[in-house]
Amino acid sequence: MPPPDLLDERETSILRWRCRRGLLENDIFIERFFQVHGQRVSEEQAYGLTLLMNLPDNDLLELFLRRTEPADELDVPQVHAVLELIRQRPPGGLPS
Repeated sequence: MPPPDLLDERETSILRWRCRRGLLENDIFIERFFQVHGQRVSEEQAYGLTLLMNLPDNDLLELFLRRTEPADELDVPQVHAVLELIRQRPPGGLPS
C-alpha cells in the first residue's frame, strides 16, 4: 500500500486519463511527466495537475513553455511545483 499522500494505481490511472489533451504538444509534456513521476504522484501534485487541466489547451501550452506564469486561482504552490516537474528536461533530452 502506498504512503497516504501518494495516489494509488487506480487514482493515478484516472488522473492520467483526465490529463489527456487535444493538443499533441501538451500530451508530450504530460506523458513525460507520468513516465518520470507516475509511480509516485502525490495528492498535492494531483491537485496542481487538476487545476491545470481546467485550462484551454493553448493557455496550458503557454505555461509549459514558460511564456506565461500561473496567475489568479492557479498561483498556488501545488501548481508551481507540478509545473516545475513538467518543465524539466528529460534525462538524455535535447541540449538547450
